[in-house]
Amino acid sequence: MRATVIHAPGDIRVEHLPEPEILAPTDAVVRTVAACVCGSDLWDYRGINPVDRPTPMGHEYVGVVEETGAGVRDIRPGQFVVGSFFASDNTCEVCRAGYQTSCPHKEFVGGCQAEYIRIPLADGTLVALDDQPDDAFVPSLLALSDVMGTGWYAAVAAEVRPGSTVVVVGDGAVGLSGVLAARELGAERIIAMSRHASRQQLATEFGATDVVAERGDEGVARVRELTGGIGADAVLECVGTQESMRQAVRSTRPGGNVGFVGVPHDVAIDGQELFFSHVGLRGGPAPVRRFLPDLIERVLSGRIDPGKVFDLALPLDRAAEGYRAMDERRAVKTLLRP
Repeated sequence: MRATVIHAPGDIRVEHLPEPEILAPTDAVVRTVAACVCGSDLWDYRGINPVDRPTPMGHEYVGVVEETGAGVRDIRPGQFVVGSFFASDNTCEVCRAGYQTSCPHKEFVGGCQAEYIRIPLADGTLVALDDQPDDAFVPSLLALSDVMGTGWYAAVAAEVRPGSTVVVVGDGAVGLSGVLAARELGAERIIAMSRHASRQQLATEFGATDVVAERGDEGVARVRELTGGIGADAVLECVGTQESMRQAVRSTRPGGNVGFVGVPHDVAIDGQELFFSHVGLRGGPAPVRRFLPDLIERVLSGRIDPGKVFDLALPLDRAAEGYRAMDERRAVKTLLRP
């Protein structure tokens, strides 16, 4: 099968690899209908994360089940499925509490920019649709497998409530999804921090009421100006840098909360500042599986259209072009069709 493989920073190739097989009774093999490039993939592409050996890429996927192991009871061949980027049993105490990405049996689902993928713990990881969806829904269903689920978790972790004021730090696909999530959860005011016109436009379409182009201390000052000098009730940190985390904490009012979902890179939090801020922090790898049934219903009913974050669609063979476009900020997010 064809699959995207990174060999070194900036070196993305589409190669022929063996098709995945059932390795455990709880596995499923899925034929990929669509995959995509994630902003977190760029950490490897840019050499910020080390690339020690050729590695298959991608962790977002929708597809059709081809085969299941003998222990799979609920997922059947022929079903169209959406899944999380972490496999989980979805039955243990941690999963039942809604934190499937911390399941004791979790397993990262990688190598999804490919024609076929193996999904461990299929019953706990995959959500099957009742019918094959219209192709027009595929981009939005694909967004649920990570960015929309992650943006939604950022809003939940920050405790966005009806009538609240929300700030979203980051205008990538996750940040834009966070804007949409905040709107769906009833926020009255949503301040998107973005300095790119096309992303500002989509943020506004998704529900942003204000746009702040400034960053760092200037951005914080602008947020406080817009919030009567107090700060926001909830802040979604969707980047993962020292600057973005500092900006998020300092944009939050006393008693407010930061939901952080950007994978941290060299982030350090000043304990004294946090202590006296009365700001709460919660985040981590988004438990996408928790939100999938609800989000799938919202997509299929036409209530949300998170697939609009895909502004570039390419065949799998041109995956390297998709990486370049995102790296150069010519695209928000690249959809790949095998």
